[in-house]
Amino acid sequence: MLGLVPAALLVVIVLTDWATSRGFHTIVWIALVPGAAALLCSVRVTTVYALLTIAVFVTDDVRYEDAFEAGWPGLILVAVCAAGAVAVCRGRVRAQRHAAHIREVAETTRQTVLRPLPYRWAGLEQAAAYTAADLAARVGGDFYDIQPSVNGTRVVLGDVQGKGLEAVAAASALVGAFREAAYYEGDLRDVARRMDRRLERHRDHVRALGGDEAERFATAALVNIPADGRGAVQLVNCGHLTPLAVSRRGVRPLKEAVSLPLGMLDLAAENVRVASIELDRDETLLLMSDGVSEARDGEGVFFPVEETIRGAVATDPSLVEPAHLVRHVRDAAARHTGGPLTDDTTVLAVRRQNTD
Repeated sequence: MLGLVPAALLVVIVLTDWATSRGFHTIVWIALVPGAAALLCSVRVTTVYALLTIAVFVTDDVRYEDAFEAGWPGLILVAVCAAGAVAVCRGRVRAQRHAAHIREVAETTRQTVLRPLPYRWAGLEQAAAYTAADLAARVGGDFYDIQPSVNGTRVVLGDVQGKGLEAVAAASALVGAFREAAYYEGDLRDVARRMDRRLERHRDHVRALGGDEAERFATAALVNIPADGRGAVQLVNCGHLTPLAVSRRGVRPLKEAVSLPLGMLDLAAENVRVASIELDRDETLLLMSDGVSEARDGEGVFFPVEETIRGAVATDPSLVEPAHLVRHVRDAAARHTGGPLTDDTTVLAVRRQNTD
């Protein structure tokens, strides 16, 4: 349909020229037609409109007597505008192809760090919402994943310190380490240690290339849910936000001993602590990055995550379902700020799959 807009403009200009007095020569306005085509059509269609415009101008102009002809000046103007429109269209199409390629690369990078997960996966129902601070890159320093193993289903949500491509590279290294270690390691603490060492190696590699990664660290919450769906859930919290257990009965913070962030575990003698937590089958485990908890309104007040969820669940118990819960937290945080979130923001909700 957009391709018909230049044709409609062409018809209007010609009819206007025919309807107006001979002293009001409007056919020169036909130079606008290729310009409209350059904005809306392909290069081939724009070229057709450019040639058609020149032909219509010449045909229309010769019907006037010499005193009213636009003549060579008008023809030159129309021809220059037609040629310029084709050149502009080529540049626009080339830029669109380049932008599409960049978006494809960004989406591939995003799916490498944050691989798509089915709603039912490894005995869990899961949902996640991710918003990168850099909308063009579509990925930032937050990462999450769910990895099934013979030792249980392992869940991680982490937040790399800093922003930009350097944070993305560190997040990619960490999530890759998690996928391997979570599958093979029996102890959740060893999974955290493997991720810690991977971040150290990543920093060494960046420094060897001349970069500065000396202060790079990451917070992360790692969870192990028994494969049989029974027994206590294990939690390793490496400096991350306290996970929440959400049910129709309310919201329960899983406050346990917190270890140092990844990249800093060697600074403590007892560098990784693991907690066993009872999680009822009807409870949804909610993990978030600090982009949610540190979202501020116009007066600088932080988003009250726990209070907001507690009030929402009391009003609508169906929000405990992972997809509903994630959507509500994301939307409520955005409403609290009154605008787009300025930090990487991740919300992940998981619960044991209902087998009834």
